[in-house]
Amino acid sequence: MSSNPVAETVASLMPRAKEELTELVAFRSVADFDQFPKSESEGAARWVADALTAEGFQDVALLDTPDGTQSVYGYLPGPAGAKTVLLYAHYDVQPPLDEAAWTTPPFELTERDGRWYGRGAADCKGGLIMHLLALRALKANGGIPVGVKVIAEGSEEMGTGGLERYAEAHPELLAADTIVIGDAGNFRAGLPTVTSTLRGMTLVRVRIDTLAGNLHSGQFGGAAPDALAALIRVLDSLRAEDGSTTVEGLSGGAAWEGLEYGEEQFRQDAKVLDGVELIGSGTVADRIWARPAVTVIGIDCPPVVGATPSVQASARALVSLRVPPGVDAGEATKLLQAHLEAHTPWGARVSTEQIGEGQAFRADTGSPAYQAMAAAMAVAYPGQEMQYAGQGGSIPLCNTLAALYPSAEILLIGLSEPEAQIHAVNESVSPDELERLSVAEALFLRNYAAG
Repeated sequence: MSSNPVAETVASLMPRAKEELTELVAFRSVADFDQFPKSESEGAARWVADALTAEGFQDVALLDTPDGTQSVYGYLPGPAGAKTVLLYAHYDVQPPLDEAAWTTPPFELTERDGRWYGRGAADCKGGLIMHLLALRALKANGGIPVGVKVIAEGSEEMGTGGLERYAEAHPELLAADTIVIGDAGNFRAGLPTVTSTLRGMTLVRVRIDTLAGNLHSGQFGGAAPDALAALIRVLDSLRAEDGSTTVEGLSGGAAWEGLEYGEEQFRQDAKVLDGVELIGSGTVADRIWARPAVTVIGIDCPPVVGATPSVQASARALVSLRVPPGVDAGEATKLLQAHLEAHTPWGARVSTEQIGEGQAFRADTGSPAYQAMAAAMAVAYPGQEMQYAGQGGSIPLCNTLAALYPSAEILLIGLSEPEAQIHAVNESVSPDELERLSVAEALFLRNYAAG
């Protein structure tokens, strides 16, 4: 990349980028204020606002969103008549989980084996640094040829929808010709990738009641209906024998067209234990990008330690259903609730409650912005061609923006390749990826302006 002045500038800015990411990672900005001080998130928001102000952004504001968190906004006007590009990232992070399990402290950026470790290093504080690097590189090489809006969300990981509702209430604020969501990642480190689809999701709480109170399992067990056993039956009904998801009325046979994901590679990435089979049918890409997937993410029942010999009177579970593009999340929720109720045995009382939802997303990959990004990535990653991948996760804001601005093009790129281990202990970012993607984003803005 050295013959490219933009790439040379980004390379020269990498030490500063590391210092800034160190400062940003130090904020324990988990948007769960029962666990982490709100002041940590507010500090991170102020850091982002100060960084935008220092780059010459106007109208820099801390937006108080309806979920009690802050998103940071700034606008950098472009040349007369130029297009406007919205750059998105989020400064909130997942909880660190077991801090003792981290090799180095989660909120101290630490270099090890050529990677930078810390919570949020890739997801998604690194995404904010990527945007800053791209803009600085353009400034140093003839100027930024488009108008730029930056929005940094404060509660993306919580899924509480603050920024979505704020955007719906202020639809002019984030309006843009193209939107770059910096919260995805390359399929592999070194393989430039845009994420062209996202699965949607719904979260449903199911509760089963069978008795007025717990009973002695010796005195009553065998005839008294056990709520926990009933719940296990219900949850098991959500999977076929091969482990694929079976929600009555929900299609599970779609095929993925695009980058393929080899089974052996998937086993390594997912760290599947030797001898344990993968679940589902079709290709791995079909299963994780194009088809529904149910996961029981929590069960309320007595823990093993301290359990008494009792027949359980009630039990509940939290069920996550990932929904493929083309399926409405609201419809999928109704089907899931109907399935849970229909499969509850023994006339047990069942209640279901939806507690979260996000729609699936599919991009128009034939648009001018995608052509501009493909050309940019070919320069930033010499010898590589841009790939199209799906993502099994959900970014509900994508759909909000797509609905608010139907003519805007939306691209998803970012630093969360498999080695980054986002959401797990020892999250890290590859500085090579940060450097190359910053170059790609800068060149994209230039290509897009000229297109």
